[in-house]
Amino acid sequence: MDLFDDLPEPGKPKESEAPPATETLSWGTVKVDFFSDLPLPSSTKGVKRKLEEKNSFDDCSNKKVEDLYAIQGFSAERKGERDEMQDFHLVIEDFHKHVPDIHSSVSRLSYYAVFDGHGGVRASKFTSTHLHENMALKFPKVPLQQIEKEIKRTITEAFKKTDEEFLKQATKTKPSWKDGTTAIVVLVLQNILYIANLGDSKAILCRYNKESGKHVAIPLSTDHSPQDYVERMRIQKSGGHVRDGRVMGVIEVSRSIGDGQYKALGITCIPDIKRCQLTDDDVFILLACDGLWKVFTSDEVIEVVLNSKKENTSGSSTEICYETACNRLVNEAIRKHSGDNVTVVIASIKKHL
Repeated sequence: MDLFDDLPEPGKPKESEAPPATETLSWGTVKVDFFSDLPLPSSTKGVKRKLEEKNSFDDCSNKKVEDLYAIQGFSAERKGERDEMQDFHLVIEDFHKHVPDIHSSVSRLSYYAVFDGHGGVRASKFTSTHLHENMALKFPKVPLQQIEKEIKRTITEAFKKTDEEFLKQATKTKPSWKDGTTAIVVLVLQNILYIANLGDSKAILCRYNKESGKHVAIPLSTDHSPQDYVERMRIQKSGGHVRDGRVMGVIEVSRSIGDGQYKALGITCIPDIKRCQLTDDDVFILLACDGLWKVFTSDEVIEVVLNSKKENTSGSSTEICYETACNRLVNEAIRKHSGDNVTVVIASIKKHL
């Protein structure tokens, strides 16, 4: 039976398009291109070494005086109709203080994460406790300019180690743990976001569009669904199959931490990692589990948060505005019969005056 006869093949690049000069590594059955979103090196020749050294020195100087946006995290969660709360979330504003021997050129490193467990609470709880620790231990101890080249590999290795540690512990028990968890993590390095995603939890960025005069939602992550062509192809090549939109007719996501019984059937712990430069037009970052996205679109989420800010402009602090928005979103999701745990994390962005 051909599992893909109802799906179009992905578009192929034109022959005239040159492949990007990037490094691609294979992690199991997933190829990870760490540098596809970075600008290609300049092809200009004949520049004198002294000029290059001067430019390098100027870049270092600019990094030291870089104005960092003020970022602050807020959160809310509700159990909803489920028997237990299987979501966990984490907000660490001063994550750089948790990294041993971090280079002095890094003045801001923050960590925001939401983990949505399934099959039990152990995988999401374990990941919320250990993923950031593994990331801190593996974080590059080099100057800021060099971290850019290593950070995606660092994040991927931290996910891989966390998954291995959980599965090792899960198999020690009798019967073995069957838990799994999605993950959406936003790491803020200076004024750059690194977004790592497994599964169907999402992150969006609210940015003001000057041309339209409206705030828009920029997606920072892509869902990992077994119904996606590439994900289905990988699952089938691993010996698994997709039935009723689920891996082996059971698991609703194609990537996760845990789910040990399905790891050999195509479910992987290797995250997608994206990079986003903050701008003066950015207002906030929002992370949430699928319990929110089942009943809200990204545009609706943006509207709720912005309305909360408008309603609390009369002397209210930023803290109250965003706390109100978090609570309003989770409460409204429950009222709309999401039928799931709901967790929301908002990181406000404010330009220093």
